[in-house]
Amino acid sequence: MDLNQVTLPALDLQASVAFYLRLGFDLIVDSPDYARFECPAGVATFSLHRVERLPADSGVVVYFETEQLEQRVRELQARGVEFLTAPTRQRWLWHEARLRDPAGNQICLYHAGDNRKHPPWRVNRG
Repeated sequence: MDLNQVTLPALDLQASVAFYLRLGFDLIVDSPDYARFECPAGVATFSLHRVERLPADSGVVVYFETEQLEQRVRELQARGVEFLTAPTRQRWLWHEARLRDPAGNQICLYHAGDNRKHPPWRVNRG
């Protein structure tokens, strides 16, 4: 299996579409209640759907990997994107910066490299 997409709720779909366009995603479906994007790299897609009311905080975080995290954060800040946290090296060996989209969904831009699938503590299935 492969991940097809992640879909997030949005109260103001137009504001959320504008936000993700500013992040660099390519809009491929645009309807009154649904928008779908291609990620700038790879084959994954990402979607938004319009809702009347947002669910309570689900604890969901959507992760988008970028090779040049600090440079990407600076570029996005120049476009007016506000971050909750600056790029920070985490104890699990990922470099992360966090932000929220207009609907309050938490987004993490990160770089993990080989540590994403092969951390030093990876379980070996012999």
